[in-house]
Order: sequence, then C-alpha cells, then structure tokens
Amino acid sequence: MLGGVIACGPTHTAVTPLDLVKCRRQVASDLYKSNFEGWQKIYRAEGLRGVFTGWSPTLIGYSFQGLGKYGFYEVFKHIYGDNLFPNMNKTVVFLGASASAEFIADIFLCPFESLKVRMQTSIPPYARTLREAWGKTTAEGGISKLYAGIVPLWGRQIPYTMCKFATFEETVSLIYKQMGGRKEDYGKLAQTGVSFLGGYIAGIACAVISHPADVMVSKLNSERKGVSSLA
Repeated sequence: MLGGVIACGPTHTAVTPLDLVKCRRQVASDLYKSNFEGWQKIYRAEGLRGVFTGWSPTLIGYSFQGLGKYGFYEVFKHIYGDNLFPNMNKTVVFLGASASAEFIADIFLCPFESLKVRMQTSIPPYARTLREAWGKTTAEGGISKLYAGIVPLWGRQIPYTMCKFATFEETVSLIYKQMGGRKEDYGKLAQTGVSFLGGYIAGIACAVISHPADVMVSKLNSERKGVSSLA
C-alpha cells in the first residue's frame, strides 16, 4: 500500500500540466492545437501556477488510489490464487485481483478526480485550491455530487488496471524467459530494468484501452459553463 502511494501520488502530480491540457482538449477539442500551444497560452495567462491547476486533488486522490490499487491487488491475488482458486490460470487470477482492487481504489479516488476535472476544465478555474473546490461542490449537491462520475470512472479505471497488471505480469515473465533465467538469478539493477520495461509496455496497452472512457469522465465531471467558455 505504501508502495502504491509513492508510485501513484507524486508521479501523477508531476504530469499535471499534461493532464490539464488533455482534459481541456477532451471537452473542447479546438481549444489548443497542441500540448505546447496549450502550455504557452496557460502560462501567459496564469503563470506557472496555472500550468499546475489541479495538482492538489491529483496528489491526494491518486495517492489514495495507489494505496487501494497496489495494496489490494496483492491481497486479492493471494485470496484468489492461493486460497479460493489454486488451480486457476494465473492470467485469470491477475485479471480478477486487479479488477477487485481497482473497484475499491476508485471509491477513494472519485471525489478528488471530480474536483480535479472541474478545476481543469474551466477558464478561469472553477476553484484555485482543493478546499475551495470541495466547499463549492458540496454546497451545490452534497457528497453525492462528488461521486456523480463513479460509474464512468470504474469504466475507465477497471479495464485500465486489468490490462496494466495482466500485461505487466505476462510481459515480465516473457522477458525473463527470453533472458534464459528466473528473476532470482539476476541482480537488483537487472530486475529493476525488467520491471521498467514491462511497465512501459503495459502502460501503452492500458492507455489505449482506457482512453474512450477517460474522455467520458472529463466530459461528465466538467463544469458546463466552463466548458462553453472553453469552446
């Protein structure tokens, strides 16, 4: 769980500028012609702070999500693979464990993802801080409004995570098979290199699968008035 917090929170926060332009282009495709044009326009209008709009809900939300995703994946992998279905195909176990873990992780993530998208898809931003965004949103519709996008979020994240973990596990296994040894036969540096390569390949695959639902999450969570002004 701690590894998941470290893996997801800081990394998602670091790419906030890319996520900001992505979300705005998803709800208003003609707003920027490219990522670089988007960053230039945002920086000229709002400075560096504007480029990192939404960083705080990103940091907290994806830290919680990483805790749930990576932590419960190991839990469910043990429950399904070792206890309930010891003879089950490993890939099926990976898929079931990752889907179960992500279902829980998205319950942690959803309120913060909702606020992040609202802040990122409005000009000027819906709110400047996480506290301000939380207060405005709950005043409009209570806690339930923060969970309005939970179903499309599951639609994005569960296939994404199933593809990520299953592809990663199989890719790493194939890499070691091609190298002619087991994981234990290699040093920490080699193991880390294999993990990075497997993660990179898995990341490409799951991003392609999840992108349509990602657009839906941005559109459903965006502020309607903000979106019209973006367009």
